Amino acid sequence: MTVSELSEKLGLTWAAGRAGAGAEISGMYIGDLLSWVMGRAKQGSAWVTIQGHVNIVAVAELKEVACVIVAEDAEIAQDTADKADAEGIPLLRTERDAFSVAKAFCALG
Repeated sequence: MTVSELSEKLGLTWAAGRAGAGAEISGMYIGDLLSWVMGRAKQGSAWVTIQGHVNIVAVAELKEVACVIVAEDAEIAQDTADKADAEGIPLLRTERDAFSVAKAFCALG
């Protein structure tokens, strides 16, 4: 499934990075501690976090995740959105918590 398809199916809102909408998602990773995510997230994952600062884009790029989903309507800094646009990293948001996002993702098969 692509990031665009996931966004549509889960009702996620685009914050930035639409250039990466066609990226294929191979799994999901949930984590907020950036050093932990850097060591464990897999390439192609949809990464769910409550972090909204610019460093999430750097981690997403480093780990080659398919997208970043900011949960619980956490604030996304403008410089984060600008960097995601510049790097083509899909940045999505939702009011759901990470567990609810994961449940909905699993329900898609």
